[in-house]
Amino acid sequence: MGWGERGDLSDAEWERLRPFLPVSNGRCGRWRDHRQVIDGILHRVRTGVHWRDLPERFGPWKTVYERHRPWSADGTWERLLQQVQAAADAAGEIDWDISVDSTIVRAHQHAAGARIDPPPALAGSKGDDSLEHQDETPWQSLVGRLAEVVREEGLGRSRGGFTSKIHLSADGRCRPLSLVVTPGQRADCTQFIPVLEKIRVLRLGLGRPRKKPDSITADKAYSNGPCRQYLRRLATHHTIPEKADSRATRLRKGSRGGRPPGFDEERYKKRNTVERAINRLKNFRAVATRYDKRGYVFLGTVTAAALVIWLRT
Repeated sequence: MGWGERGDLSDAEWERLRPFLPVSNGRCGRWRDHRQVIDGILHRVRTGVHWRDLPERFGPWKTVYERHRPWSADGTWERLLQQVQAAADAAGEIDWDISVDSTIVRAHQHAAGARIDPPPALAGSKGDDSLEHQDETPWQSLVGRLAEVVREEGLGRSRGGFTSKIHLSADGRCRPLSLVVTPGQRADCTQFIPVLEKIRVLRLGLGRPRKKPDSITADKAYSNGPCRQYLRRLATHHTIPEKADSRATRLRKGSRGGRPPGFDEERYKKRNTVERAINRLKNFRAVATRYDKRGYVFLGTVTAAALVIWLRT
């Protein structure tokens, strides 16, 4: 089979991914060619087409979907992204003046109604939930489990309707460094620490992964006590504007209000990098509109889009 169709991996991009791909799925039989299947996944991420409507050149649609789903569950997409980031860092191509923000994604009606099943990677695990909830009635247990599923799937209600929210950090070249998916109504500031702690760029040689940026920029949504305290513990230069009500409260307290937080206007001008990273992600239609029912599958879809951005930037 020949490659070269619009959106497919180039030979150079394929060679960057090939060494890090799984060699077996642990079951009998042989996997269909990784390159053909990955091209099918990326075609769906780019166009948002139904899995069943994938062109025949990618092979059986179910094979493509059943490759994407477990790779989303077991972190394969995330590991591929980390390897590409590691190569970029080794070449000195990452700008570590990062920015943090979030974006709302409208969920299609088909994204609702997920089954109450664990991801494939967790399906065989056993926990102590039976002991924890043994005093609950069946109805209470069902309601609690449904609420947990809704939370895990990253679906919620906001002003835009049925939505999810993507929280991300981006480097100075407008490429996503870390990604978190939550329900659409979740406040930005609640995911500030999880997004920063998810930054993990591997070293190609010896050494620990790099997690600490040179500087961090964010908007007023992250201007609160816990976020600023975390940044002080991190000992990283940061630029976050002060909210008007926070400033009024500080001034009203006089000397007890403390000093105003530092703010670098020139550095804050670079915050547009995360907005441009969001625009790049939303060029992928399966990211701009959520069609995936399961939260971990949608996170895998967003991560695959981020991987393409890194490969082609």
